[in-house]
Parts: sequence; C-alpha cells; structure tokens
Amino acid sequence: MARLVDAKCRRCRREGVKLFLKGERCYSAKCPIDKKGAVPPGEHGAKRRRRPSDYGLQLREKQKVKRLYGVLERQFRRYFNQARKVKAMTGEVLLQLLETRLDNVTYRLGLAASRSISRQLVSHGFIQVNGKKVNIPSYQARPGDVISLVPAGLNLSRVKESLADKDRKVSSWLQRKAVIGKILRLPKREEIEADIDENLIVEYYSR
Repeated sequence: MARLVDAKCRRCRREGVKLFLKGERCYSAKCPIDKKGAVPPGEHGAKRRRRPSDYGLQLREKQKVKRLYGVLERQFRRYFNQARKVKAMTGEVLLQLLETRLDNVTYRLGLAASRSISRQLVSHGFIQVNGKKVNIPSYQARPGDVISLVPAGLNLSRVKESLADKDRKVSSWLQRKAVIGKILRLPKREEIEADIDENLIVEYYSR
C-alpha cells in the first residue's frame, strides 16, 4: 500500500501554511513555519519567490488538500471524478468525500490527535464501523454509521492523550459519547477547513 513518507514539516513549508499534520505539536513554537515563515524547503527555497501563475495557484491548492488528507494523486483524481458525477457543487462534494474517509472521521471525532495517527489506528485494526472491524483508512463512512474503538484501543497512550484534551471540539456533523461516535449527516461547506479554495481544484482538473 502506497503512503506518504516525507517529513511532515517539509510538506507544510512547501504549501506555505500549517497543515497540522502532527496534531497538537504543530502549535509548538519550534514549528518551522513559525520560525522561518512560509519559505519553501530546499537549499534555494528562499530564492524561489515569484508571482505564481493561475495554473501554479491551482496546482498548489490541489497539492495542499492532498497533503492535508494524506491521499495520493490517483486516489485524489478518483475522488474528483466521483464528485463530478454528482448533481451538486463538484468542489463541495469532493470535500465531503474526503471528510467522510474513515481515517478523517476518526480524527474529527477526537480519537486521534492527527490524521496520520488516525490512519494508523484504522490500519492496525483499532476502529470499528457498526460493530465490525475495518482496517481500510479510505473506507467511505456514511450518515448513520457508528464509529468506535475496540477495547484494546483504550490502552493506547496516543488515544488517551487525545481523549484527555478537553479543548478539542468534535465537528458539528458528528456526535460522540465516550469513545463511540456517530455520523449525523454529511458536512456542510462552512464546517470544513475555511482556507481551502475548492474552486481552484475544480479549475485544475477541468483544464
């Protein structure tokens, strides 16, 4: 199974914004974005500043969202093609498909501090959907699905740390009691990351 293995901070610097790929640790003062600003990685990163073209803006937005949700190009294109077939706003449907991935739902429920940790929980069999173990991070969850931890998952230190974070809020389209969550409905556009311009992504794939 293919996966992203490059440094998380490097991905954030390449996109010029914090993607919070390390969860709570991204709030640390040691974050490269805070120390160096939005400087691209590499020896000549600071010298590569120039006004991006329309294509460049579209490409960077697409790359940013891919890295945010931890999906590869083939997966992302498949999500876009699926969204384009729905009689609704393509960009919004695309984001809904990404938001309802099982690894993202686990993250949104507050069972993990980051999407990468959430992906590990799913891959290692610590997550159940409607009482059945599912180990596929890209599993498409639906409204009405009940997401829960297997008993062994309660002993994981990373899960305990995430559940102990009282400032962490569960997304409004989800519901959680203890370690059991439920998808109430599909997320509305305003409930998803505000710094995503999905129209640029649609324009990129519509070239």
